[in-house]
Amino acid sequence: MQTLLVILILLAAGATLFVLVKGVIGMAQGKDVTGVRSQQLMRKRVMFQAVAIILVVLLLAIAGSGG
Repeated sequence: MQTLLVILILLAAGATLFVLVKGVIGMAQGKDVTGVRSQQLMRKRVMFQAVAIILVVLLLAIAGSGG
């Protein structure tokens, strides 16, 4: 179970990094004048971060209970 959680945490962190880099590149190019795309990417980044944090909390709870 712990191995699965670690893999899921890595996937969520990787997805967060991917969306973050995509947003930074998009801002650097300056093509998104209205900021709609930037907002969409920010929402996705926050969602992936929340998933990663929840998974870390679950991992710590399982590790703390000895399971």
